[in-house]
Amino acid sequence: MPQLAFTDSFWETYDQLEKPIKSGVRKAMAKFRTLSIAELHADKGLHLESVEKARDPRMRTIRITDFWRGVVLAPDDGSDIFLLLRVLPHDDAYGWAAKRLYTINTATRAVEVRDVVAIEQLTPPLEEIAATAPTLLFARWSDTVLRDLGIDAQVLRAARAISGRDQLDAFGGVLPQDQFEVLQFLAEGFSPEEIYRDVVAARRPVGAAPEGSDTLATAIANTRSRITLVTSSEELTEILDKPFAAWRVFLHPSQRRVAYRPSYNGPAQVSGGPGTGKTVVALHRVKHLLSRSRDTRVLLTTFTNALAGMLRENLALLLDDNEKLARVDVTTVDAFANRVVRELTGRTPSPISDMDERRLWRRIQRRLDLPWAEQFLAQEFRQVILAQAITTEAEYLRADRRGRGSALREPQRTQLWKAIEEFRTELNATGKTTHLQICARAAELLDTTGRGERPYDHVVVDEAQDLHPSQWRAVRAAVAERPDDLFITGDPHQRIYDSRVSLRTLGISVAGRSSRLRVNYRSTAEILAWSTGLMSGSAIEDLGGDGDDTLLGYRSLLHGNRPHRSGYENEQAEVAALVERVREWIGQAVLPGEIAVCARFNLLLDKVFDHLNAAGIAAVKVKDRPGADVDGVRLASMHAMKGLEFRCVAVVGATASAIPFAKEITPAEVDSQQHANDLLKERCLLFVACTRAREQLSVSWSGRPSPFLSAVSLGEAGAHRG
Repeated sequence: MPQLAFTDSFWETYDQLEKPIKSGVRKAMAKFRTLSIAELHADKGLHLESVEKARDPRMRTIRITDFWRGVVLAPDDGSDIFLLLRVLPHDDAYGWAAKRLYTINTATRAVEVRDVVAIEQLTPPLEEIAATAPTLLFARWSDTVLRDLGIDAQVLRAARAISGRDQLDAFGGVLPQDQFEVLQFLAEGFSPEEIYRDVVAARRPVGAAPEGSDTLATAIANTRSRITLVTSSEELTEILDKPFAAWRVFLHPSQRRVAYRPSYNGPAQVSGGPGTGKTVVALHRVKHLLSRSRDTRVLLTTFTNALAGMLRENLALLLDDNEKLARVDVTTVDAFANRVVRELTGRTPSPISDMDERRLWRRIQRRLDLPWAEQFLAQEFRQVILAQAITTEAEYLRADRRGRGSALREPQRTQLWKAIEEFRTELNATGKTTHLQICARAAELLDTTGRGERPYDHVVVDEAQDLHPSQWRAVRAAVAERPDDLFITGDPHQRIYDSRVSLRTLGISVAGRSSRLRVNYRSTAEILAWSTGLMSGSAIEDLGGDGDDTLLGYRSLLHGNRPHRSGYENEQAEVAALVERVREWIGQAVLPGEIAVCARFNLLLDKVFDHLNAAGIAAVKVKDRPGADVDGVRLASMHAMKGLEFRCVAVVGATASAIPFAKEITPAEVDSQQHANDLLKERCLLFVACTRAREQLSVSWSGRPSPFLSAVSLGEAGAHRG
């Protein structure tokens, strides 16, 4: 009986198919496995047939439905493995199959595909330009060097005509993946020796057959990272009946250089805008660190439970190795600190909520008749006392309050310190504490009881921009100071919580070990440009404490529709229009689970939920942690959108009263600097929400729009007034 193997290109299209077509795929594949090779060619239901004028004579199509075809690569070497490549409408399937050629890479021995027609069309014009170009991108390397790295004759001809990076990028979707990656590495400045070690040797199987003797079956076995071989009917049913969560492990050379650098002589930092792959780099760094020793223990940590859960799932997909997974703790900094305190003291900390903390400050403010609002008191405690690990009044009187907008003379500090002491005393009396105090206590315990022994060999921090100095001290105390101790990824432009930190002032120096990623692999250039415009004119401090961070050079190589902006007279009209937009996206073959609707408040999301359901459109709330197999448009608050991405995103309720939200903004008369910081935090929140979109973005409001939207023209194409 024939065996089935599935390429990544199949899964990319399968995930986007409507349910009836997916059902057709399942039925066709199930039947496929029940037939012999002879029966397969004779079966009129599957209708396996050749593709006329195909550049690869092994190309076949099979019937999925009356209007859809599966593209299959048939064996020609006596084996029984058929490679399912793609599922497309009838005419598109034949057009796609006719242009593709599948070959075996001479260096990695992996199966690879190219759009041979596109390469033939692109190369001659570039050769004309190259004839007069002052320099060529790959001129310094001989044909022999390039062939040793797996570059074949057709790709070599194209490479010799490329004079710049933009021309190389134009080949990205048509060249074989391994060969394109080799050329990218060379363009990034890697040496041929490094590329052979990190790409070719890493992918080439031990004991590979001599060049020219490979069969399609052995090449498929050599390409397990991009091809799934199905060995049983049960496995086929399982893999087709549930959504395929294909983890993209491909790294751009600039990312790979950072993730797989053999060693850093101390803490290292990776920054970059949304969609630049910082989290992917962090996960690959964990993989690299684990490979160095079977005894290595790694802490992979982040800010929220939702992000920690996402990291845990993706790391499991990347490693696919239970032994290595067992040596990684994936958790939030707060959860790690709580565990440390519990294990080292025998007592379980009991943190209070932010709301309860504010109520306590309010009672103290009234009891002591203080001239400051409870909001100011809470911020002074977090941004000065806890941030600088101040424990005595004398330390507070000497403290540098840089970043706070209201100056305090010594008598005022003395008066305010009484409030600090009352706050701590009342918490102690009730056996309560705060999350940040737990982090401070964990750092203290690790520093005093560690005696050189720390819980981990390495710590990898994702979404570092949202960590408070107290949390950073707990992270720093988790690992001894040495090479490769800390690996930090973050983007100050995505700082949506009230934490500001300078790593340098905490003794974490990343000087000489800091990298910046500038290519967005998630969103289209149109979405990226519009979203970046929201941050126009905002000064963003970098994580290292050495100046301002910038999005200069931040770009996307993808293109699509411009964001759509709509204003409405009332909320009811806005929600009704949203339902129609979601219906339109679904009509464009976007799955409901690939669509997100986000708002500043859950109250509006509840109304969206009701209207979508009334319209027959399934919807689920992200806070309920729906699995990938749960159908429905995802509804989330703007804060909950952190770390997520969707093909289509609708941001609703972007009104002047919601963004910025007045209750989250410190009045300027209370603290002018905190007022500015709070406004920036709200602007970053809108920026984060918009940059979750991959292909289409819609932003709407009723009444007056958010003032942040004035940074991008309200009169642009795509705007609408309901």
